[in-house]
Amino acid sequence: MDPHAVEAAFATDEGVEQKVGADHHPSSSAPTDDVVRTAYSARADEYTTLLGSTGAMDPADRRFISTWAARCGGPIVDAGCGPGHWTNLMAELGADVEGVDLVPEFIELAKNRFPTVAYRVALLDDLGVPDHAAAGILAWYSLIHLEPGRVSTVLRELRRCLRGDRTLVVGFFASERLEPFPHAVTTAYSWPVGQLKRLVENAGFVVEDAHVRPNLDRPDRQHGTMLARRV
Repeated sequence: MDPHAVEAAFATDEGVEQKVGADHHPSSSAPTDDVVRTAYSARADEYTTLLGSTGAMDPADRRFISTWAARCGGPIVDAGCGPGHWTNLMAELGADVEGVDLVPEFIELAKNRFPTVAYRVALLDDLGVPDHAAAGILAWYSLIHLEPGRVSTVLRELRRCLRGDRTLVVGFFASERLEPFPHAVTTAYSWPVGQLKRLVENAGFVVEDAHVRPNLDRPDRQHGTMLARRV
């Protein structure tokens, strides 16, 4: 299957019920951590089958993350690692990296699939990382289920964990306005690039790069990437 189609199948609403379960009817209300944990726990195996390989991801994303990880020069935290495929990619490139996620089933799958890589359960707003310990943090589509008012809190936690002027990478859904949408697992949010950039910079970063690539299945909801440096 085309990797763009696989990614779109699990991340967008049109036609998703046919692929990942017709009985799922996402709510438009903001999900709590417990809701997100429960929703992904029930679909961890399914998610991993569809999206648990970097081969199912866009080649441009693989290049970007690989290049960024090689430049970090120290410990990396994959915050919201899911089934661990990006963590493993960075480890294969020689990075000192650990993956953290709030879903225990994802962590168990990651440990079983990639036993030489470190994984553990943690929350985005309480990563369990010492102050200034990380040389890089990857938050790849891991902020999308956060109620918008919580995003700044999580960004401040990510900044606390970073050392010096090291960098954060955020993957997100981009749109013309901030809005919830019925993600295949549970409610998610898409962000205007400028609005998310302001939140990131208000949390103590300077955004050095922000770009989007088209979402062929949903032209109004693009795939966004943001690189920010701690200040």
